[in-house]
Amino acid sequence: MMVLNRQFLVIIYSRTQVALVKAIILAGGRGKRLRPITDYVPKPLVPINNVPIIEWQIKYLKKHGITEVIVCTGYKKDMIENYLSMKELGMRVKFSVEKSPLGTGGAIKKAGKMIKDSSFFVINGDIITDIDLKKIQTKQNSIASVELRTKYGILETDDDRVTKFKEKKEIPNLWMNAGIYFLDKNILKSLPDKGDIEKTVFPHYAKKGELRIVKFKNTKWYSIDSFKDIEECSLKIKEIIR
Repeated sequence: MMVLNRQFLVIIYSRTQVALVKAIILAGGRGKRLRPITDYVPKPLVPINNVPIIEWQIKYLKKHGITEVIVCTGYKKDMIENYLSMKELGMRVKFSVEKSPLGTGGAIKKAGKMIKDSSFFVINGDIITDIDLKKIQTKQNSIASVELRTKYGILETDDDRVTKFKEKKEIPNLWMNAGIYFLDKNILKSLPDKGDIEKTVFPHYAKKGELRIVKFKNTKWYSIDSFKDIEECSLKIKEIIR
């Protein structure tokens, strides 16, 4: 199962044992579900424990050896660029600006012109996780996936008695798109100038058997789409990104 309509993406650059691998952050969407705060600041600058989402992401990428990142911007791009330019992040940050929304596929294609390497990472700009990037790098054109979590509390029962109550339990063997990809540069030729990679190229590659999956169980993963997501993530963020 894939979660579509991700609005943010980052091209990430990381040094591995084999070669220098580049990557991308998609950070150009409007974040409408976080209004009214996103009427004033772009979603990547929405704070979690007083630190913007995008800064947490850069800390995460740096932790995994990333030394250079390309941020795809659109909505309130100047605010993102100004904020990052004032921070000591310990890595190079470049920008790929969308004059109008391009979707995830169009954004990757545009930013991909800045990449000379044979492969690169992509991460949606609203994802907070502890997923190990090196595990994704073992397969070309691969999607990181996590088990689907329910939105509601789960009751474990014994006949008519409740034995346990669990919040947002993972559903075994039902996998969802975690919003992190490791892609071969040749995929850029197939990407649309405008449109989402999840709706265009990925279904085509999947049909041909050319899209891989790397599964992560019992991992910490948050997609920041609501104020409840911010609240829940804020309780775990320092465990995820240290």
